[in-house]
Amino acid sequence: MAETAAPIEKMSFETALAELEVIVRDLESGKTTLEKSIASYERGVALKTHCEARLRDAQSKIEKIVVSADGNIATTLLDND
Repeated sequence: MAETAAPIEKMSFETALAELEVIVRDLESGKTTLEKSIASYERGVALKTHCEARLRDAQSKIEKIVVSADGNIATTLLDND
């Protein structure tokens, strides 16, 4: 993790996920100090939360095409089934 970490709220989903993967690898290696592990864990939680929010936002924008019985075509939000 870089010493001057980018603000999470401005990150794209892909950038946040990539950083989260690096943090997980570092924590799993066990080669970091306790203080750095705690800071990394806290940033990882914030990154995970950010990624989940970005996914929810994207999911709410996905539409499906619906064809009615009379042949009319329309779009509607995708169900969360």
